[in-house]
Amino acid sequence: MDKNWIQDRLKQILGPERVLAGELNHRMYSYDSSFLARLNNYIPDAVAFPASTGQVAEVMKFAWANNIPVTPRGAGTGETCGCVAVRGGIVLDLSPWDKIEEVDTANMQALVRPGVIHASLNEHLESHGLFFPPDPGSSRMCTLGGMVANNSSGLRAVKYGTTEHYVLGLEVVLPDGEVIITGGAACRAIKNVSGLNLTQLFTGSEGVLGVITLIRLRLWPRPGARGMIMAQFRRLADATPTVLEVYRGGILPSGVEILDDSAIRAVNLYYPEAALPEEAEAILLFEVDGNPASVQWEGEQIAAIAGRRAIRVEWATEKGRMAGLWQGRSLVAAAAARLQPGSTRIFAGEDICVPLSRVAEALEQIKALGQRHGIAVVNFGHIGDGNIHTAPVIDPRDRDQVARAARLVDEIHRLAIRLGGSTTGEHGVGAVRSCYAREEHGAALDTMLKVKRALDPKNIMNPGKIFPGSEGEQV
Repeated sequence: MDKNWIQDRLKQILGPERVLAGELNHRMYSYDSSFLARLNNYIPDAVAFPASTGQVAEVMKFAWANNIPVTPRGAGTGETCGCVAVRGGIVLDLSPWDKIEEVDTANMQALVRPGVIHASLNEHLESHGLFFPPDPGSSRMCTLGGMVANNSSGLRAVKYGTTEHYVLGLEVVLPDGEVIITGGAACRAIKNVSGLNLTQLFTGSEGVLGVITLIRLRLWPRPGARGMIMAQFRRLADATPTVLEVYRGGILPSGVEILDDSAIRAVNLYYPEAALPEEAEAILLFEVDGNPASVQWEGEQIAAIAGRRAIRVEWATEKGRMAGLWQGRSLVAAAAARLQPGSTRIFAGEDICVPLSRVAEALEQIKALGQRHGIAVVNFGHIGDGNIHTAPVIDPRDRDQVARAARLVDEIHRLAIRLGGSTTGEHGVGAVRSCYAREEHGAALDTMLKVKRALDPKNIMNPGKIFPGSEGEQV
């Protein structure tokens, strides 16, 4: 289909100021953070910026009538090619649509448009004494629409859960342009079990079922105090039992993070002032929050439990020191490439999730896989819920390294399934992990495909995502 015709029709629907012209501009939408996008050239035919539900509906009616693929996009911070138009067509950039429509303090919820930035919402909520708990780590960049579409979680999922636990209702434009409201058309209740749970169906659907245009979020009271514990372990094998012992002690931290020895070395190379102990095979970071008395008690208990195995433990509640303890973890993603000069960290195989009891085993096996394939790998992540982030480091110009990295990543994904886990804990499937869907889900994948076919029989909504190529294209 002629891309100029598509752009002209979009200009008639939205106005010329809301349609981005020019191949160079379109190339800006051909990638996200994923290595797959870097290796390919997924240029959309058109990019549009709708500013109302009505405009989204009109675009979808046009696309539906003409069998044009549509890919919703937020800030583009994803790591799975999820917001990239792998089949061409229209990219709907919803990131400028960033209005906080309402904060309903009495009912502890907010109505927000999909382009609202995560950190902006929480800054806005400070004066209300409320906050939106999920913290994906890209707080100052990621949009709430993207978080809902991918069911994001991150640093505080241990205590607070994932985004799906806070989505009370959605306004969604379906592939044919019909607009629906899930969770009750006029509902402001926190609990609602009336009818099929369509809210949860669209949450985490990665844009393959419809376009999210309004989100009703549940909010929580802002905790009055925070504390952090850093525990350094000579043996990686001591980290997992320490976390499990904390849980058995009746303590649920707001977050539990791990850095293995590869991450420790990378941080020290990138920022020597961090001075992380290189004799340690692992560092655990615990965060606790709540009222001051409970934070103090929980912090002391965790420090005592960690001290049974750790070579050093530090407990802090002062803001400056907590920032210092957190700094090593916050630098890992940027620091990873320092392990191999002239190379870069690639986002591939970066988000497996395994049972808590098998985290140490998974980390050891990933380390062995990296050595076997000759690829430097940095490991870190959310050990509190078994979510491991793996950072392969390669020279993307070296075709042999690229090929070896591809084999490594494939084995990492299959390792996760073999250990009773998942190929993704929070980043989503997108295009990069769809080939594992049948192995991971079995017959349940067929039911997912039936839902997709029922809502999008023309397969225009973000095609090429979630479902394996041949099966997905049967829609």
